[in-house]
Amino acid sequence: MEVLLIAWGSFTLVLVILLIYRGTLNMQEDDQLFLDEAESHMQKEQEELLGKMHRLQPYVRGFGAASGALTLLIVGLVVYRALEQF
Repeated sequence: MEVLLIAWGSFTLVLVILLIYRGTLNMQEDDQLFLDEAESHMQKEQEELLGKMHRLQPYVRGFGAASGALTLLIVGLVVYRALEQF
């Protein structure tokens, strides 16, 4: 049981770190850009931000699914052990 709790804590910690990182990337993203030729570097920065966010998304989903699955497994084991005592 301790191993499951350590694994759950590790996956959840990585998930929280990824969500914080994604949030900082989201804060830098602009909803609208009005660009002329002199500000074309801003468009490239926004494209790079979108690329980072798209590359990050599978990791967020994977760690979120792993954390959720481990949560269900731990809760199931706790319920099973409680029912076993009766």
